Amino acid sequence: MQGLSRFTRNAFPGAPGPVVVIVMDGYGIAPDDAGNAISAARTPALDTLFAHYPHILLQAHGKAVGMPSDDDMGNSEVGHNAIGAGQVYAQGASLVAQAIQDGSLWQGNAWREIIAETKATPQGVLHCIGLFSDGNVHSHIDHLKALLAQARAEGIRRARVHALLDGRDVPETSALDYILPFETFLAEISDAGFDARIASGGGRQVITMDRYEANWNMVEKGWRAHVLGEVDGGETFPDIVSAVHTLRKRHPGVIDQDLPPFVIAADGKPVGAIHDGDAVVFFNFRGDRAIEISRAFEEADFDKFDRQRVPRVAYAGMLQYDGDLQLPRRFLVPPPAIKNTLSEWLSRSGIRQFACSETQKFGHVTYFWNGNRSGKFAGEVWQEVPSDVIPFEQRPWMKSAEIADAMIAALQSGEYRLLRCNFANGDMVGHTGNFRAATLAIEAVDLALSRLLPAIDAAGGVALITADHGNADEMFELDKKTRAPKRNLDGSAKAKTSHTLNPVPLILYGGSDKLGLNPLPDASLANLAATIAELLGLEKHDSWRESLLSSAG
Repeated sequence: MQGLSRFTRNAFPGAPGPVVVIVMDGYGIAPDDAGNAISAARTPALDTLFAHYPHILLQAHGKAVGMPSDDDMGNSEVGHNAIGAGQVYAQGASLVAQAIQDGSLWQGNAWREIIAETKATPQGVLHCIGLFSDGNVHSHIDHLKALLAQARAEGIRRARVHALLDGRDVPETSALDYILPFETFLAEISDAGFDARIASGGGRQVITMDRYEANWNMVEKGWRAHVLGEVDGGETFPDIVSAVHTLRKRHPGVIDQDLPPFVIAADGKPVGAIHDGDAVVFFNFRGDRAIEISRAFEEADFDKFDRQRVPRVAYAGMLQYDGDLQLPRRFLVPPPAIKNTLSEWLSRSGIRQFACSETQKFGHVTYFWNGNRSGKFAGEVWQEVPSDVIPFEQRPWMKSAEIADAMIAALQSGEYRLLRCNFANGDMVGHTGNFRAATLAIEAVDLALSRLLPAIDAAGGVALITADHGNADEMFELDKKTRAPKRNLDGSAKAKTSHTLNPVPLILYGGSDKLGLNPLPDASLANLAATIAELLGLEKHDSWRESLLSSAG
């Protein structure tokens, strides 16, 4: 194997065949069956794995993956960062909170430029666009409040908020729980010298927050609402409370993340269209769903949709969302500098690697796995399976079969020593709140596993089967003490659409029957890089957490 002489081998000689890492997205291990779509699903492949192969639990939330506290759920971004980095980095939420607390955000060049540009003309407006909740996965409403309070303190006269409703990382119909206190906050900080209002919005799965170029129409709808101040049909609302009430009545059963776009107007004119001389801050800290709208603001040769009007603005992201593409050029908080990733370490040893997922999670097994880098390392091959543009509960099997096909073909080629894939089903369908669809999603992944495992056997390989965080394991809002489902007014269980705080499994499949897994008390996703390296017969990088492999001798 070319280049291996540069590294010291472990006593374990390595698996004779390839090492395969399978990420079952959104698959947590819950303490019971309450609202658990995983336990309700028929999963013969996974049942066999748990019955006959070594398995332990890994922490995939909170401080174990770089979040501010252990009350913070994990997510696919930080989970794949931790797997691929082999170590824990302070993540976006922590970095932003610290920069606000110590004041460094306000002293940075990006914020100084935003303030200067907004104040350069008497008509200048500061626009804040982002996910409007405290889910702490993509954003936090407290960060938005801090931006507005600081803008007021620095003499900005007008600010507008473009609120992307959540219902995904927080309860599915909780929008007013955030809107009403925020409207009170705006009233408290607004006076004759500072005018702050909500100007537009819509559900996060309908406008603005597309990712991986799955549906540019979402971004176009967001551009029209936020920038142009218009929506299909031309209807406007006097305030966001009226908008939410009206749209809910008009679309019964639709949850917050799926509400149509809306525009707030006064005297027949939108209160917050974006014009020349304004400044725009996209206040999400997570990158995947912030890249496309950033491109629409920054790319001179943008061609994904007709922007109709492109205002000359100072644009900034909360973080830089893509370091390789330098996007956006201006950002308020530096992202974590992730070094010495697993992919880079293996690339330098001459090991060829294969990565595959469908569009919805393709960036997670590539960009996030590689430490927030868009480009491949030498010897890497990436294969994207295009996702269907359709509500996930309507096709819960998603592209699990096609991902299995690609992985089997890659195994049969004999070209790769490390292969990795992500099955998005448990997470993407889990976010819909549809319990039955989530059970089908889990069953689809199980079927894909039943096809993939024999191909691993045929190649003489070994597999690590895990997850990046929980989701489908807790599909109902549960009482913290009794773990009984909370109820809607009609008596039905209240759906939960967010991730969970539950640990995730790690299963070791194949290889010597003398190999096992060491259940370290602090075992987390960050231990996987060293575990993978050891299975390949390599020493880990000095910065990584230790391997979880154990041997009976």
